[in-house]
Formats: sequence, C-alpha cells, structure tokens
Amino acid sequence: MIGRIRGILLDKTPPTINVDVGGVGYEIDVPMSTLYKLPDVGAEVILHTHLQVRDDAHVLYGFATQAERSAFRALIKVTGVGARIALAVLSGISVEELSSAITLQETGRLTRVPGIGKKTAERLLLELRGKLGADIDAVAAPAQGGQADILNALLSLGYSSAETQKALKALPDGVDVAEGIRLALKSMAR
Repeated sequence: MIGRIRGILLDKTPPTINVDVGGVGYEIDVPMSTLYKLPDVGAEVILHTHLQVRDDAHVLYGFATQAERSAFRALIKVTGVGARIALAVLSGISVEELSSAITLQETGRLTRVPGIGKKTAERLLLELRGKLGADIDAVAAPAQGGQADILNALLSLGYSSAETQKALKALPDGVDVAEGIRLALKSMAR
C-alpha cells in the first residue's frame, strides 16, 4: 500500500495531479479541498494517499490531511458509494461539516453536494453514524464555556445531539447555565 507521497508537483488538471517522486510521475486523483491547498506547480508537495487496486487499473487518491483520507476510506465502505462519489463529497463539504451532518442526521447538507441524492444521503447518514469521530464529544467540542455545560446537561437528560444543537442555537448570547438549560428545555417541549 502506498500511504504517503512526497515529491515535486508537475501538473494540476482537476481532479488529477501529477507528482514527480524520484523521476517517476504519479497521477493522483484529489478532492477539490486538497487541490485548493496545493502549492504552485514546481513546489514540493506531501500527500496522504489511498491506493485502490481494481481489475482494470491501480488508482491513487491523495489527500492534504489524514482526516480527509480517513473520511474517504469510510465513505467508500458505504454501500453504493464509490471513489468518485466519495471525492465529490469531500470536494463539496469539509470533513468537519460531514462529521457534523452525520452526528446531527442532516440530509440537507449532503444533498447539496452534486451527485448526492436523498437516498444516498440517507444511506450515508445511516452507515456512517458513530464513525468519523462523529460522536457526542465532536458535537460538544465547538461549544464553549456555559454552552458546553448546557449541551452536556441536555445530552445527559437523554435528548439527541440534533435536538440539543438546535436548542443551543436558539439561546441568547451570554446566558448562564441554569437559565440556558431552562430555556432549552422550554423550547424543546414545544
């Protein structure tokens, strides 16, 4: 398995780039998110890679971060999702947005990606739930100070991540923990 490539960037022809490694030019398919992070042609580039061996070809995929590569690997394991769709997803939304969409079970974010319909989005949400680091800690990470305490209190009361995130967004800025919990519970009771 080829896990990482370091070499000189020879060419960018989306979605494929060409990287010279010791005199050998590797054609690597990359998502647009990685393409935007690449340096100019002629500069050194380091990519995390995934090699897919098929009957008719060996295809190398490259990613700017290990998180992107991990997300790609998780996506291609989903029934009916191939490498092209996985690249489209990673080109359309960031790994963090994908993780958040899975945690909050938001099909709308995924259907905005070209090539992803409602059924594919629902399949992605179902099969990737609990993967890609999409758990309660990932949802709690962006919350700060009192917001994190309110979030943890609502989650411990048995409310879902989606419900708690929606309730947190409706809270006024600077609300203290006790008042925030009361307001969130009141809004979720409606």
